[in-house]
Amino acid sequence: MPFDGLVLAAIQKELDGELLGGRIDKIYQPSPLEVHLLIHRPGTRARLLLSAHPENARVHLTGRAKENPPSPPVFCMVLRKHLEGGRIRGIHQRGLDRVLVFQVQTHDDLGEPCIKELICEIMGRHSNIILVNPVGAQIIDAIKRYTYAVSRHREVLPGRLYIPPPEQHKLNPLELKEEEFRQMLLEAPLETPVASILQRILDGISQVMAKEILYRAGLAEDLILDHCGEYELVALWRTIKQLAGAIARGEFQPSLVLDEQGRPKDFAAFDLTHFHAFTRQQGNMNALVDLFYTAREEEQNYKSKKQSLLAVVRREMGRLSHKLSLQEETLAKAEQAEEYRISGELLMANLYRLEKGVNEVTLENFYDPSKKMITIPLDPSLSPLQNAQAYFKKYTKAKQTREETSNRIEQTRRELEYLKNVETSIILATAVSELVEIREELEEQGYLKPSNREKKKEPGKPRPLVFTSTDGFTILVGRNNKQNDYLTLRLAKDDDIWLHTRNIPGSHVLIRTGGRPVPQTTLVEAASLAAYFSRARESQNVPVDYTLRRNVHKPRGARPGYVIYTGQRTLTVDPDQELVERLKA
Repeated sequence: MPFDGLVLAAIQKELDGELLGGRIDKIYQPSPLEVHLLIHRPGTRARLLLSAHPENARVHLTGRAKENPPSPPVFCMVLRKHLEGGRIRGIHQRGLDRVLVFQVQTHDDLGEPCIKELICEIMGRHSNIILVNPVGAQIIDAIKRYTYAVSRHREVLPGRLYIPPPEQHKLNPLELKEEEFRQMLLEAPLETPVASILQRILDGISQVMAKEILYRAGLAEDLILDHCGEYELVALWRTIKQLAGAIARGEFQPSLVLDEQGRPKDFAAFDLTHFHAFTRQQGNMNALVDLFYTAREEEQNYKSKKQSLLAVVRREMGRLSHKLSLQEETLAKAEQAEEYRISGELLMANLYRLEKGVNEVTLENFYDPSKKMITIPLDPSLSPLQNAQAYFKKYTKAKQTREETSNRIEQTRRELEYLKNVETSIILATAVSELVEIREELEEQGYLKPSNREKKKEPGKPRPLVFTSTDGFTILVGRNNKQNDYLTLRLAKDDDIWLHTRNIPGSHVLIRTGGRPVPQTTLVEAASLAAYFSRARESQNVPVDYTLRRNVHKPRGARPGYVIYTGQRTLTVDPDQELVERLKA
């Protein structure tokens, strides 16, 4: 992970200037593995974030408050009891290891001054936040408790002795000798990448910083040990010593790398010059780390919500598909209604020839043009007339079943079509706000129970995507059923042009005409957008219908996003991502 010992050293240096002497006013625990400390110093307030998340463990200042649970967790209550009102007297990092210790001056149960330590261990899935009484190194509590059954190295439980994480036996760059460095480096297998060796033997160095060392030394990032000679060893040593000197002087150069879309990609305590093809942002280490993890958590939140909604919709689609197959089987059986009627008619026409007590009878079928013989099963306990009446009852029941089942099949197919549209909206969604709108729709339609975890906000107006055609016409694209209904039924004028992929789930698209004739160029561009924002995004020659908005209607009681339309014409187009980027308003 990019949060290495050097990043923690840069953060610790900044925290010294921001927090020392500060008073801990409030403590919150917004999630099971994250704690926020609100710290006050004259003229300033700061929010310190401590996380023991297995993927996002870290320590830094943040400007982002999070919603807290209705009742504080036990660990939060323990921290409040021992630390609220206390003052931060020291912030220490153990070497270049990812362990940061906050020394807080507070009072014990008798009101006597004392020191408590809040220890943040940033170690991937073994990360933890532990409150310790330094007198006797006794654990007061931890955000993760575990016994020897989980870790043979130590127990983390209230009352137990605090034992630091196991030594990794890495070399501290600040105390490194050239002979020692060469010896450790050359002990690795010859085919091992040098970047991996540097990460393994040097304390505080992540993979991204190891590659930066190679780049600054003028060596290839994928260099393997077998290709290292005296020149490479000297270049590496000089670069590491320069880096160690900057660390010792506290001359960090915090850097955040952004990808092509402007999203945070990587960060380090020093400028990542090997990312020369990317945009690099310099600044405060705490601020850059906060920016990186805010973006990462938003991305994780987006993916989590997306997968959750897809699971719900696909489960319902599976249930409906099974239901539809059963209904079609029932309909197939009900299609025998005509056979029951014919059997009853033939029995009635031949009553004089029939006797009670037989299991079947073979009669000429005068309804068949070829006058074929037909064998009719009978109930021997019934008279011929009663058998005929029984067939007429079966006919009446099968006819009713056929009509009812046909209606149910139509309802099931419409519901399946609706859910396919929702699934498409989820797949094409690019932001959490879109997924929230889809979730609200699924709650309103009864597929999900209303969530009480999130505060209910006043719903704002849906915001469809906006594009401008080459000819200067505004084109609007709905991103989900709520936006589709808003765009088509409320926003559109009668003389606007409405577009949708033919028989393919996708977005409603609208060309705002303003009463002007629409050129063919704009029609084709809008149709291409409709194809792109549909289930046919990866296809070619996609049929797109278009008609005037006045020809589009929503049936009474129809589900969100469902409309019928007339007077349409059809264009065949290819989805075009470059066009989407070019026409974005």
